[in-house]
Amino acid sequence: MLTNDLIRYLDELLQADKIRDYCPNGLQVQGRDEVGKIVTGVTASQALVDAAVERQADAILVHHGYFWKSESPVITGMKHHRLKALLGADINLIGYHLPLDVHPQLGNNAQLAALLDIDVIGGLEPNDPFSVAMLGRFSQPLSGAQLAQRISHVLERSPLHIAASERPISTVGWCTGGGQSFIEQAALAGCDAFISGEVSEQTFHIAQELNIDYFAAGHHATERYGVKALGEHLAEQHGLDVEFVDIDNPV
Repeated sequence: MLTNDLIRYLDELLQADKIRDYCPNGLQVQGRDEVGKIVTGVTASQALVDAAVERQADAILVHHGYFWKSESPVITGMKHHRLKALLGADINLIGYHLPLDVHPQLGNNAQLAALLDIDVIGGLEPNDPFSVAMLGRFSQPLSGAQLAQRISHVLERSPLHIAASERPISTVGWCTGGGQSFIEQAALAGCDAFISGEVSEQTFHIAQELNIDYFAAGHHATERYGVKALGEHLAEQHGLDVEFVDIDNPV
């Protein structure tokens, strides 16, 4: 598949031009003109780049790419080593951040909901068609301990559980990755619990004072599944050779 055709397809599929973000979405580093082999992963770390070079990939497709807003523009040190490896191997780097979080079928939030058996109601930000945080419910209420156990089983990662309420968990909000700031909005929406990847110091106090359970299930662990699903979609729809490489990250 021609690289330009692949990027056009992905841009349209993920509606990348309609979502404001903190980084460029789409082709971030240009490589060869045709793509047959793709390595997918959460973050374009040196370890993932090295894995793609070893596998003779034509492209790397990630959720966390490069060139973030407010970062230094100079190409030195770690950034130099990563880009030198990509350019030296003529590998395309393709990244989709928020567009991959919010896609209703392939996105990180949708994939996490399916894994945890959450029935999606809609966006936590009801007036935003691309709401980053989501609202849903469980068909059968769970205790906080039961939800923690389910998260641990599904993600193979024990979550940090801030148990703030004794009531059963029926309505839940969630945002994969670093979405802990949505906890107040989730509480105002009537959620019994909120799930994200990371936790901040103030999250404990907010959860306690607003009487909402909070689960920090890991930034990496909650965001493995969108890019994996996207790669599987490309393999099925376009016959590309796609391999998901999970560079483990405890954060």
